[in-house]
Amino acid sequence: MSRRVVILGGGVIGLSAAWECARRGLRVTVIERAPERRGASFGNAGMVVPSHFIPLAAPGMVALGLKWMWNPESPFYIKPRLSWELALWAFRFWRASTPAHVERCAPLLRDLNLASRELYARLAVEEDFGLVKKGLLMLCKQPRTLEEEAHTAEKAKALGVPAQILDARAIAALDPGVTMDITGGVYFPMDCHLQPERYVAALERRIQGAGGELLYGTEATGWRREGGRIVAVATKAGEVAGDEFLLCGGAWSTELARGTGLRLPMQAGKGYSVTVPHPVELPGICSIFTEARVAVTPMGGALRFGGTMEIAGMNERINPRRVAGILKAVPQYYPKFAPEHFAGLKPWSGLRPCSPDGMPYLGRTRAAENLIVATGHSMMGLSLAPITGQLVAQLAAGEPVAHDLALLSPDRYA
Repeated sequence: MSRRVVILGGGVIGLSAAWECARRGLRVTVIERAPERRGASFGNAGMVVPSHFIPLAAPGMVALGLKWMWNPESPFYIKPRLSWELALWAFRFWRASTPAHVERCAPLLRDLNLASRELYARLAVEEDFGLVKKGLLMLCKQPRTLEEEAHTAEKAKALGVPAQILDARAIAALDPGVTMDITGGVYFPMDCHLQPERYVAALERRIQGAGGELLYGTEATGWRREGGRIVAVATKAGEVAGDEFLLCGGAWSTELARGTGLRLPMQAGKGYSVTVPHPVELPGICSIFTEARVAVTPMGGALRFGGTMEIAGMNERINPRRVAGILKAVPQYYPKFAPEHFAGLKPWSGLRPCSPDGMPYLGRTRAAENLIVATGHSMMGLSLAPITGQLVAQLAAGEPVAHDLALLSPDRYA
């Protein structure tokens, strides 16, 4: 009988891992605390971004965070609170925000994102989840911002990631479906986008078709060990036994990891989105409003605006001021849009798992010999989901691992 893999977390990372394990003949059980299709994977921007090779912890981010801290509508916000874990996370974030850290991490993030893009393209041959391979536009209103993005474009090209610096006229010709008020921008032709909910649905069908089990609305409460191995996960519905265990619990992974003795420092970075079902104009290329840090993604005939990184603890409450910050930015870049186009629309929020150095936790851990960790992807969870799933499945199946995971060790803060 094949070995059983128990996966904690039914978001895009957990389901990608479950499918990769299932297609290798492993028996799969996914345990997810949220009800079906309620996780943090459904309302995100749906972008696959080889262009995003700079981790969240990068030079200038601390200063930017301090600058924006007092603006309730800013793109990046850390809510002040008495928390030793937050203070230690912030200190580690500050220490990691160096050019040397970016230089170490950029090639790996590039490779992982490009590998994910290839895996998405392969799956799209058999499943329609709205994959559009038209690139990404970084739209800049200010000349100074365009100059900064041009420097990033040069770094991208040095890493082998294609990038083009364009003026406003060239961008309008590239994406004529929307009127723009910009100075220029950078075009990354290797980036693409998809519809997250359709990708998740495709994974669910495939996992269940391969005999996998999806336990939604089931909260994990602890672990049962025998020596150096985990033998079962405790849930409110009873124990789930297994041979290999994958921790893919997103922002909830830190608490789950404590039961194994593993230190997994993270903060939940809340993001928001609003989807306009019938937009007044519909761009054909996903974009980012660079100064406002707002992502824009066409989702079939709809248009999704998303953004913010709100470090405010483990709560999923909607902060109207954060949503207002996103929506106020839209007419500044897309002048045909007005406040009434967003009236009555319900915003979505989700918690991203953010490690102090902006890099995922991925690999085996010394905490238990049969525990594999895959979490901490910050804003690149969907972008890195397929390659993350492939790598943890290779570990679970005893196969050679396709990438060096040393920088992603779950034990790096142990």
